[in-house]
Amino acid sequence: MRKIAFTSGLLVLLLSACQPVVKTAAVTFQLDPHASVQSHTLANGMKILVQENHRAPVVVSQVWYKVGGSYEHDGITGLSHALEHMMFKGTKKVPAGRFSEIIAANGGSENAFTSKDYTAYFQRIASDRLELCLKLEADRMRNLTIDAGEFKKEIEVIKEERRMRTEDKPTSLTYEHFNATAFFNSAYHQPVIGWMNDLDNMNVENLRQWYKTWYAPNNATLVVTGDVKALDVFKLAEQYFGVLKPSIMPEVKPRLEVKQLGERRIIVQRPAKVPYIVMGYKVPVLKTVKDEWEVYALEMLAGILDGGDSSRLSKALVRGQQIAVQAGASYSMHSRLNSLFVLDAVPLGKHNVQELEQALQAQIKKIQQKKPDAAEMSRVKAQVMASAVYEQDSVFYQAMQLGTLETVGLGWQEKEKYLQKIKQVTAAQVQAVAKKYFHPQTLTVAILQPTAISSSAQLEGQHHAH
Repeated sequence: MRKIAFTSGLLVLLLSACQPVVKTAAVTFQLDPHASVQSHTLANGMKILVQENHRAPVVVSQVWYKVGGSYEHDGITGLSHALEHMMFKGTKKVPAGRFSEIIAANGGSENAFTSKDYTAYFQRIASDRLELCLKLEADRMRNLTIDAGEFKKEIEVIKEERRMRTEDKPTSLTYEHFNATAFFNSAYHQPVIGWMNDLDNMNVENLRQWYKTWYAPNNATLVVTGDVKALDVFKLAEQYFGVLKPSIMPEVKPRLEVKQLGERRIIVQRPAKVPYIVMGYKVPVLKTVKDEWEVYALEMLAGILDGGDSSRLSKALVRGQQIAVQAGASYSMHSRLNSLFVLDAVPLGKHNVQELEQALQAQIKKIQQKKPDAAEMSRVKAQVMASAVYEQDSVFYQAMQLGTLETVGLGWQEKEKYLQKIKQVTAAQVQAVAKKYFHPQTLTVAILQPTAISSSAQLEGQHHAH
């Protein structure tokens, strides 16, 4: 199922007229009483975003780096993700494994994630322990040891992760091949975890250089949400991150995808229990689109096709024709580069992927030929509104919104516009984007064609599952 992304309150006007100024230790902090988020940039270029939420005495702290899978090139794929693993392997002050132990001993939890566009590290902890998190993060931003022995062990862990999550999961492997087929030369061509051959040939010096290049305060954003005061966070950030030296960032080449000149189609043959189909159309995102309304219309279209039990794919393919076990649609408007509008499905019983493809195409044609009715538009908009209310309860999700928008270069203010922009989408606009972007010239189709599952493969799968 699809989650409708990045909802917020109505547009907040940033009134600069009456902003109190606070001076402390020769550093000036400017607070805006009318803004939902307080922002400050350190002298070394690091950005700090704070959203106060005093419902519970907890805080979420996240450090986001502008580097991910799409910053890599052929031969070094998986470096960003491998470095994420190594960030827990110690500094001179904090030995390997101690970072997580210290956070846990203080009642907190922590983890990290790598995507195409960014790498982020986070902690959830009692608000009076925030300083501890910032102190630890500032230390590993510049002082990671990256020990050769630790790397040798960790790269094997990463390769096993790749086997379990991708190579031993036929649908995941199919999706990886689909993605690589859809994008020829875009930076989104390669998987975030990296190709196995690149992992086999990665060395510790590659990681040290990657760390030295990208992990710097002027390539990072600190996001703090929860039971804190913005001024206190700014002071702590100045104390721990402000002393770190900035780096000269390398130029990031645009690596824009070449124009697709016709439908692309692949078949993936793997031992599997059921077939699977995934289809994707090339579409713009908020960062690349010329007419902003198109992106919000695509977002609405994804909700119409796959927004709960009353959505079109669920009603038509799963419950109506009963030809699919599951059928979904997804679209992410907050990527750094042009993306894909994806449809996927798993057939039910004796039905096959050809029937599913025809059924998915039929749903596209319906929208192209007749715009959604008022009731359907209202239903999806109501879902967005409900999501907005529920998401306000999650300080973690609030931080995710801010970090993502800031790191892909949109700016956190975009979250304030989301609801209003969705409300303004018309049925005619939804139909218009379906007509404009959903045509064979930009379509990529991947089909998982199951082969017989051998007894040895089943045993191997059981082994990995443990």
